[in-house]
Amino acid sequence: MSRIGVFVCHCGENIGRTVDCARVAQAALKFPGVVHAVDYKYMCSDPGQTLIKQAIKEKKLTGVVVAACSPRMHEPTFRRAAAEAGLNPFLCEMANIREHVSWVHEDREEATAKAIDHVRIMVEKTRHDEPLYPVKVPITKTALVIGGGIAGIQAALDIANGARKVILVEKEPSIGGHMSQLSETFPTLDCSQCILTPRMVEVAAHPNITLYSYSEIEESKGYIGNFEVKIRKKARSVDLKKCTDCGLCMEKCPVKKIKSEFECGLGTRTAIYRLFPQAVPNKPVIDREHCLKFQKGTCGICAKVCPVEAINYEDQDEIVTEKVGAIVLATGYRVMGTDFYGEYGHGKYPDVIDGLQFERLASASGPTDGNIVRPSDGKVPKKVVFIKCVGSRDNAHGISYCSKICCMYVAKHTMLYKHKVHDGQAYVFYMDIRAGGKGYDEFVRRAIEEDGAMYYRGRVSRIYEHGGKLVVKGIDTLSGLNVEIEADLVVLATAMQAPVGIEKLARKLNVAYDEYNFFSEAHPKLRPVETNTAGVFLAGACQAP
Repeated sequence: MSRIGVFVCHCGENIGRTVDCARVAQAALKFPGVVHAVDYKYMCSDPGQTLIKQAIKEKKLTGVVVAACSPRMHEPTFRRAAAEAGLNPFLCEMANIREHVSWVHEDREEATAKAIDHVRIMVEKTRHDEPLYPVKVPITKTALVIGGGIAGIQAALDIANGARKVILVEKEPSIGGHMSQLSETFPTLDCSQCILTPRMVEVAAHPNITLYSYSEIEESKGYIGNFEVKIRKKARSVDLKKCTDCGLCMEKCPVKKIKSEFECGLGTRTAIYRLFPQAVPNKPVIDREHCLKFQKGTCGICAKVCPVEAINYEDQDEIVTEKVGAIVLATGYRVMGTDFYGEYGHGKYPDVIDGLQFERLASASGPTDGNIVRPSDGKVPKKVVFIKCVGSRDNAHGISYCSKICCMYVAKHTMLYKHKVHDGQAYVFYMDIRAGGKGYDEFVRRAIEEDGAMYYRGRVSRIYEHGGKLVVKGIDTLSGLNVEIEADLVVLATAMQAPVGIEKLARKLNVAYDEYNFFSEAHPKLRPVETNTAGVFLAGACQAP
């Protein structure tokens, strides 16, 4: 004979505002097998869980139905409470009357009737439940970290320093990510390389970390504790074991005018190249799309000059299979290009650049050795206009979210510019200033009050060239005046977006992603770094700006 207890949660007003919880509990008492039913405002709280435990013991319940929120949110909570009271946890079921009832109905009578129906269904299921017992399976105590930016590097080091093996996979020839491109970091203006490069070296030298650079995930199968992942190691055409990084191949390569991806198109590189001087691994890779040997069958100079015969034109992609117990996604972000907005020139003006390009201009290791100059003619700009929220918070262009970092890095850019061009003037057009971190608002005030940045609250309607200048037409909504500035350089704080191709990776790992292709966490409050796929976790900007 079943002895089932029904516990109806009000969830504050989330459920109680639409559903008559007391009536649901009274109706449940009439269902076959139900010997106890009660409603309570917060069933997941300590008093609420105590009600369940006491009822299990006093009423000798053989099953429990909790009518509350989604089982994804609190099923472990209530099953743990049932287990503490001596009931097999798998005899505790949940009826979802929040997402399935109260949140989708406005009529109280209809919602209450539907909630009663949901409870009836779960009671009937519980009557036929049988006790289940967890099984133990061997697990692989190795973690896979996908993405070698600062988030992936730190995740790999934290796990490795906890005496666990780590496999770190990065699709670029070097780890480092976007942080390796930055000049300084806010709000302390610390050198980004001084923070990042020691960690990069530590990753390469750590006995518990295996690094696969220039590699991508090909396939994944399995489950938590026992994933089997196939990794494609892309052909570098350079033997990492033989290469001494003497740089002779790059020096002699005749193809020297390729736009550098690392320098955001502001600098050039050769067909055989190192991503940047501090790269890890600090070994070159051949770009087969531009290499004369691969495209025309000629040249071969790099192989002729290599003193250790590290060049291998016959190198092929290699598939490596690794077994891991957990996966951390740290795939980062990309920056929207300047060609997105027609009113800002569609990318045709060389002196309209994005924030990452400005970072390379300001960086001591950048294409201009830290001198801020115009890309078009190499002259020092005396007037620079920074435009925030380009792409972000713009429903007309399909991106409604705030990119979060723009307010701060624009303030940083105005400081860096003023520190290098003392007689220059920085202008900032903004929608709102969202500086919500420790010392952040003070940082923005410092840019305005100490470094003299002129802030205008308003949007820029148009940018066009006139007499060798970039004419920026906007409005200051605080004064109600139109603003027109003849600028030498314009920097667009473009939106942060998910990397290209992230959907394919998500499907390989069976991980959910949102409408903007950022990975979705299991719950923003209760499980903010977990996905709904057990054993797969999130780190850094791959889940949101």
